[in-house]
Amino acid sequence: MRLPRIAIALFCTFLQVCFGTVYAWSFFQTMLVRQVGWTHTQTAWAFSIAIFSLGVSAAWAGNMLPRLGPRFLALTGSILFSGGYLISGLALHLDVIPLFYLGYGVIGGAGIGLGYVTPVATVAKWFPDRKGLATGIVVMGFGIGGFLLSKGLAPFLIVRTEGTLPLVFIWLGIIFACVLIPCSLALSDPPASAIPATATAGNPPGFAEPESSRPYLRTPQFVVMWIVFFFNIAAGISVISFQSEILQEIWGLADNTIEPTTLAEYGATLIAVSSICNGLGRLFWGLLSDRFGRVTIFRVLLASQMVVFGILMTETNPWVFSALVCYFLLCFGGGFATMPPFVLDVFGTKKMSTIYGAVLTAWAAAGICGPLYLGYLKDVYPDRAVMYCFLIGIFMLGAGYLFSYLLNDGRIRLGRPTLESTLHRYGIPMEMKR
Repeated sequence: MRLPRIAIALFCTFLQVCFGTVYAWSFFQTMLVRQVGWTHTQTAWAFSIAIFSLGVSAAWAGNMLPRLGPRFLALTGSILFSGGYLISGLALHLDVIPLFYLGYGVIGGAGIGLGYVTPVATVAKWFPDRKGLATGIVVMGFGIGGFLLSKGLAPFLIVRTEGTLPLVFIWLGIIFACVLIPCSLALSDPPASAIPATATAGNPPGFAEPESSRPYLRTPQFVVMWIVFFFNIAAGISVISFQSEILQEIWGLADNTIEPTTLAEYGATLIAVSSICNGLGRLFWGLLSDRFGRVTIFRVLLASQMVVFGILMTETNPWVFSALVCYFLLCFGGGFATMPPFVLDVFGTKKMSTIYGAVLTAWAAAGICGPLYLGYLKDVYPDRAVMYCFLIGIFMLGAGYLFSYLLNDGRIRLGRPTLESTLHRYGIPMEMKR
């Protein structure tokens, strides 16, 4: 029995919620520094490796999705992601940081990459008539995953295990496996009859597209899309990886009588609320991109984040800081909601999974760049790290904004037109071609 497309969208969203818990990394960041004794740079490496593995594996998954199918890739990603948490728990028990990098970073990150691109590409096929809305809902799940972990699972497990981090990671791996594996088994591509006829319209009749996606990956349009996406992510992911600790520092300076445990609760609350904003932003900006166009929305996202980063450079009020971080994550999530339908508009449905996977390598590059430079700044310039972080972010967002003026929403066609498509262009019926 084939499931209705609403059910497919629901399972895709569940997958994204679990994978999106990676954005609650700053919840564990502070605990690892204080309890295990790792430096900020060492802990930042774990998050960076995870995001890098995510982007690289997503590119591979996008290329292999038409051949292997969504069920196989989602299931493989789910097993790797859950297994990564189990290995991470063992690494913490043994206090072996390279093993933690392997488990949480390489294996867990690769699982996220396989699992991330699959639901997005699959739901886009099921809802080609509402691609902005459908992909926005699914990637919204990835955004709110941080809320699930920081205010639900992680605090509950910490209490139940009396703060034993290895057990927390092991239990997270078990719980995620119980949710992810059944959802993965439910995924499938839609039958041809399930796709509205108007949604399949693309090239003119007889237009011959190249079979390979490589010619599209060499176009200036793809390169500029990659660059804009990279700058938008790199500016934000550094803040995401340290947002809890930054807020605790600001709040501690505002009131030095607050206990460290209370500060940790404030940081977890910010992660939770900003994760909701991240998720809602993916739905909100995805809907707006359907109405006003993808390029216009990207420019609004980049420009408004520049203003917010400028204010955050010197903001010392924890309430204002938290509100601005929430808005920034609203915009950060919007970039992930706008890009999938943007790829569909420019490159078409057949090339979507491959090209979108390639675009996600920008996420991998940003995952290495963003958290590591902030971790370095916090170790070397602890008093000025926050200001430097937002200043660098302004330059990144500004570069992305400038490059956005090289983008357009037009469909790219690289194949050679056939006789049929040439006649179609000039309105000549096929029976009159002689």
